[in-house]
Formats: sequence, C-alpha cells, structure tokens
Amino acid sequence: MADKKTKAPKEKNPNKGFVHALKEMCRKFIVSLKRRPQNIAFAAFIIAFLVYSLNLSTFSNTTAKLLLTNMGLAEFVIMLLSMLSLVCFMNAFQYRKKVNVPMLVLMLVMIAIIIVCDVFYINAVNTVQGDPQTAVAITKETEYLAYAPYYLQVHIIILCIGVVLTALMPVYKKLLRKINTNVEVEGNSDMGAIDLASE
Repeated sequence: MADKKTKAPKEKNPNKGFVHALKEMCRKFIVSLKRRPQNIAFAAFIIAFLVYSLNLSTFSNTTAKLLLTNMGLAEFVIMLLSMLSLVCFMNAFQYRKKVNVPMLVLMLVMIAIIIVCDVFYINAVNTVQGDPQTAVAITKETEYLAYAPYYLQVHIIILCIGVVLTALMPVYKKLLRKINTNVEVEGNSDMGAIDLASE
C-alpha cells in the first residue's frame, strides 16, 4: 500500500492576527467616539490640566523667587478653576442628554478667567526678567524662571484648542456618524433556507 501523502499544516501568519486585532481596536475606539463625541474636546482640557498640574512646582518656585503681587493668587485661581471647569464640562455634556447650556457657559467663563490669569502671570515674569535691574540670572538652579512662561503659553494654546473643539462638536459629530463601524460576518450573503422539518 502506498503511503498516504500528508499535507503540511498551513503556517498561520502572526501579522494577520495582529492587524485584525488592531483594526478591531480602532473600530471600538471609533464606536466609543460616535457615542461620546464630547470626549475629543474633553481630552484637550484634560491635557491642558496635566500640563499645568505636572509643572506646578515650576510655578511655585517662580512665585517664591519673584514674590510679585497677586502671582500666588493667579496660580491658585488657575488650579482651582481648571478642576472646576472639568466638572462643568462633564455636567454640560452628559450621556444621551441635551447640552446643559448654563454649565457650558459657566465652563467657558472659567476658561476665560484661567487664560487671563495665565497672561497675567506670563507678563509678571517677563516684566521682572526684562528689566536689567530686577532680572534674576538664569542658572541651573533658576531655570524654572524660563520654563514657567513657556508652559503657560502651551497651557493657553491647548485650552484654546479645547474651546474650538467644543464649538465644532456638531460638525465632527456628523462626520463620525458617517464612518461605517459595522462588523461584517462572513457567509451571511450565502445562507440558504434552513429545513427544520424532522424526518
């Protein structure tokens, strides 16, 4: 008897499984954005909050070094209103509910105050550092004086991006709905009639 030829098992392509998992992850991410498009703008405000809070020691050291009037107050107001504005955003855009306009307006007012305090703080630092008589030499120990205005400028830019994304929410909400996130099941088009009659 002739030996039966055994077929070698097909090697599975590991990249195919990875690509499929990546596509599924992207699909689920888009589905979540379609359900909660406000998360796009909320992410910008979260990033702005992290930029400020993670560099809080830089601002505290700058305030302690320069000791200008209302610098500490501005720093406190920025931190407080940053947290409260996030709470207002979550209350303004609740899941499957209409936009809470008073909360949205309150959030925008808080952001405007935050930006004013940022600008005040930047001008205070630049005023001192711009005058040769009061300027503090930037060394390795006082390099935070140079970083403080920079981080606040980044903070302002990200806040403005968040406000723009909030205003444009109806636009990208419609665009997200146009993205097809349906799962295609193979063989659905070839399914025949199922005979349930017993012999």
